[in-house]
This record gives sequence, structure tokens and C-alpha cells, in this order.
Amino acid sequence: MAEAALHTETTCKIRHVHIECPICLSRFTDPKILDCLHNFCFNCLQELTDKQDPKTDIIICPMCKKETSIPDGGLSGLLSCFFLSSLIDDVINLEGQKEDINPPVLACEGCDEGLEAVSRCVDCDANYCKTCLENHARLKAISHHQIVNAVGSSHVRPKDKDKTETQKCRKHTDQELCFYCDTCELLVCLKCAVFDHRASNHNLSEINDSIRSYRRAVDEALQKFDECREQFQKVDDSIKHSQQSLQLMVDQALRDIVAKEEEEITKIRNASRHLQDRVTQIGQERGEGFVSIQRSNHDKMSRAEQIVASVNDLMQHAGIFELLDLKPKVMHNLDFHKELQFQTVQHSKSFIRFKGHDIVTDADLGEILEEEKWEVKTEFGKCGGGDGEFIDARDVACFSNGDIVVTDAVMQKLSTFTSKGSYKSTGVQSRTEDDKLKQPFGVTVTSDDLLLVTDGQNVKVYDRELRYIRQFRPSQNQVEGKSESLLRGIAVDNKDRIAVADCKRKLISLHTMDGSIISTIHRGDIRSYCQLSVSSKERLIFTRYDKMKLVCVDFMGNEVFNIRPSIDGKPVNPNGVCCDDAGDIYVSVYCGGWGTNEIHHYDASGEHIGCVARGLDRPLGMTFTPTGDLIVAETYSVKILHRL
Repeated sequence: MAEAALHTETTCKIRHVHIECPICLSRFTDPKILDCLHNFCFNCLQELTDKQDPKTDIIICPMCKKETSIPDGGLSGLLSCFFLSSLIDDVINLEGQKEDINPPVLACEGCDEGLEAVSRCVDCDANYCKTCLENHARLKAISHHQIVNAVGSSHVRPKDKDKTETQKCRKHTDQELCFYCDTCELLVCLKCAVFDHRASNHNLSEINDSIRSYRRAVDEALQKFDECREQFQKVDDSIKHSQQSLQLMVDQALRDIVAKEEEEITKIRNASRHLQDRVTQIGQERGEGFVSIQRSNHDKMSRAEQIVASVNDLMQHAGIFELLDLKPKVMHNLDFHKELQFQTVQHSKSFIRFKGHDIVTDADLGEILEEEKWEVKTEFGKCGGGDGEFIDARDVACFSNGDIVVTDAVMQKLSTFTSKGSYKSTGVQSRTEDDKLKQPFGVTVTSDDLLLVTDGQNVKVYDRELRYIRQFRPSQNQVEGKSESLLRGIAVDNKDRIAVADCKRKLISLHTMDGSIISTIHRGDIRSYCQLSVSSKERLIFTRYDKMKLVCVDFMGNEVFNIRPSIDGKPVNPNGVCCDDAGDIYVSVYCGGWGTNEIHHYDASGEHIGCVARGLDRPLGMTFTPTGDLIVAETYSVKILHRL
């Protein structure tokens, strides 16, 4: 039963996918192949051509709309699809096996006994029992292969044709097809070859040779298609990467606009508060002046009223002689009105209004940049051996707070600077001889703000204050007979996996944070000035300065791409390399001479996007700040580039 279910499922799948005509949605009948390799029933194609102009000598495929020329002999001249016919026969056979699970009982047609029939005669299409069949066979002298088992059969199908069975020529029906004419692209028989295809411009070959050549050509074409598929995948991956980068850029631009909006709003609010405070202060000062004048006038009036009241009281109650005695004093007090002058205020002091200005316009807020542009935001350091000076600023790293660490390979020291380039400290706080740096080169920072420095054969670990924590040695065992190692480039991915380049042992090793080995990638092209980076796509990118190459491999060591950076078509030497969060690659290149060098931008597949900066002195190691600025070590100085 399980086998029967399997057959049913298989035939159902074949029926819907392979052997149903797209026009009539039934099993193919005499399937014909168009030039586009789509198949249709002969009758279905005939109905299509009957509906079109009789003068039209083409048929348009209902599936893909491609044209196929109708042969001179009509649609019957189209190639038949023998494979489909054979496949349909196989399906019918499977369905017959399914029906054999519960065979019907057939009665013998040669006797009156009603015995069960076990076999059938193909010639007369009758079912017989064993005895009747033997008698019938002797009478008809039919051959043994014409007798087939009839139990459970609703029909008898002729024996499947051998797929290698020869076919007859259509023109010379008594001749077998034995040659193929590559010139005419036709199968031909011996007579056709002699009479119609023997000219010097006809290329005849035996069918087996022709089919071998045909298969080789198909294999080559399919191989080219595989190459096209690989190219398509690369292009598609590149487009997806560009889409992701675009979305990241859009998101960042929106965040920047909102940040600028908040910044301007903050400025406006601050200006508003300042104006409000000023208006309040002016109102208070003027109000206090008004109150002071008003109080002074009230005091004067109050004193005058007191004098008038006293005089009135005296005039009403004092005698004649007393009034005359007090006359000089009374008249003197009544002279106050000559001095009684009230202060007034300037009515202009009661006016205060606000007139708004257009302090924010589109131009003030910012502009949309549709092309990548960078500018030097900060530059610090100079040639020398003092604090904040460099002789060979080789590599840079950045902590989460923006502090910058620079390695000087000649002075064998580390220097720390603020995010604005202000000098902080030099050297490493050492307690033992192991703490000291002897051959510092590459430097990077983990997500926990641990500083990793390649130093000869060891990777040394420091905290943000450059205090020594520990060290580990990536290459413990001999590699190809080389007992010593010399570590150069170092990088950390977003999972804090550490990649270290060893230029003497010619390998890149991957480690956990405690130094344990994850894997080792052997590369014969690792050289002394190898800089290294790890992208978010689990790829290692390193520079090959001497061969002018930028190489990318995956974590298994499989090469992803190998490109030659160039300026105006001329190969240049790649120095430093780093990757952004989107997986894009930035490479500092040296083309000879100071002030002529550049930083190039590539996508994750190695496609050149553009030039980030020109006119640099000698750019070496690079890294990104937490805010997206690009830090570049330039031998004698360090530049911080800001994306506009």
C-alpha cells in the first residue's frame, strides 16, 4: 500500500508538472516542440494557427511569446517530443500497477463454464481461461509474446520502445537513420547522405559521434550558464549590498536631520528664553520705576493734605488773636503748593513688543548630499620624538568614548589623544619587562574597550588607561619549518573574534578573547607591511603592498576576491584597510610622493565605489570612530575625516 501511495504521488506530480499541455490542461497528445523548447499538443497548436491569418508563417508561443517558423509541410513538420511520449507511457504503466492492487475478476469468453480468465489474446481482444487459451492459440497460431496477462488489466499497451531503437527515414521509409548533417541540422539515412548531402559543404557524422559532440556542446553551454549564474549571483549580491548600504545611509541621514532639527530647536528655545528673560527684566525695571515715581507723588500729596487739614482745623477752632499770631507760620506752610510738583513718566516706557526674524531657513538647516563627500575635520601631530609627535604613525584605534590610540613603530610607543586631537598620554604603564612594547605595529579595540596590540610574537592586552592586563602568543607551533613569528595586522569583528596576521609564518589566525585558537588560514601572500580588517560578513581583508593587491578571504580561507587598486588606470600600493558596519571596505593607497595619495571606497564584493580623500601625505592604518568619522594615520600626523 505504501508503494501504491508513492506511485500515486509520483504520477500526480509528473502529471501536473511535465505531461499536461499548458493549453488544454490534459495529457499531451502528439506533443510538438517549438523553437523556445515549450511543448504543446499538435491539435492545440492547430487550433491556434486556425485562428490567425492564413498567410502568417509563424506561430507565437502562448507561454513566452517567442516566434517559431511553421515548416513548409505545416505543423506536422515540427519536431515531436519523444521524451514526453515516453514519459506519458511510464505514467500509464505506473497507474496500471496501481490498479493491479485490486484486480477485477474477468470471465472466460471461450467457454460456458464461467471460469475466471487469466490471459488475453491481443489479436481478437478476448479473455480466456488457461484451457480455452491453449485451444485458441493452436487455432490462430499466435506467437507467445502476443499472449499477455489479463488479470487486472483494463487495456493492453504495446511493449515500451527501446530508447536506443533505430528510427526510419521519413523520405526513404525502408532506410534507417544513421547520419546527422550538421550543415542542414537533420537526421539522414544512407540514401539521403549519398543523394542529398554528399556535397563538400555538408558536414556528415555518425549519430553516435554527433550525439557525443552535441552533448559536449550542451555541457559547454551549461557550463557557461553556470558561469553566468555565478556572475549573476555576484551582481545580485552587490546590488543587495548597495540596497543595504543605501538603507543605512537613508536611516543615518534621517537621524542626522532629526538631530539637526533638535539642535536648531534647542537654539531657538535658548534664544526664546533669552528674549523672554530680557522682556521680563525690562518690564520689571520699568515697573519698579513707575512704582517709585508713583510712591514719591503719593508722599508729596499726603504731606500737602496733612498741612491743609491742620490749617483748616486751626482756622475753625483758634481765636482771633491766636490766628493773627500764627499768621506768618500758616501762610508759610500754605506756600507748599509752589513747591508741590509731581513727577510724570514717559509713556514710551510702557511700550514693549516682539518682532520675529526668519532665523531658520532651508539653507540654514542643511542640504541633501547625493554623492559621498568627506572633509578633514581635525588634524594633529607632527614629525618629532616629543609628546604628541610621530616618526612612524603606523596604525590607529578608537575607544567607545572617542579617545584615539596611535602606534609609532619606530619610537616603539603608543600615544593617546582625545576625540578632538588633544594629546593625553604616551607610553604604557609597565610594571614588568613583559608589559613593555618592543615591536608594536597593529592596534585595535574590542567591544569592551580592551586595547590589543601586535608586538613581535605576542598580542598584548591593555585597558583604556594603557594598563597592562595580559598577553597571548598566536603561533605556538612550527609552521613549514619556521619557528619564529612576526605579527603585523590585527582586527576584531562584532563578535570579538580576533584576527592576527603573521608575516613570517604566512598565516592569519582567528582567536577568542582569551587567545584560544579558532582556526588558522595559511596564506603565502602575507608580507611584512600587511594590514588587516574583518568585515561584518565574516570576511578577512588584507593588503599586499608589494604586489599592489587587496585580498579578501572568508573564515574558511576561501578567496572571495583579489583586486588591484588603481588611480587613473595605474596600479597603486594599498596600505591600511578598514570596514564600516555595512561591510564596505576603505583602503589607503600610496602612488608615490607626498601629498598625492588617496583613500578608496569599495563595496563588500570588491567593486570600486569612489575616492574618499585625495592629496594625503602617506596614509597607513585606519579605523572608524563611534560617530562614523574616519581616522587615518599619516606617518607624521593623524587626520580625522568627516563624511559630509
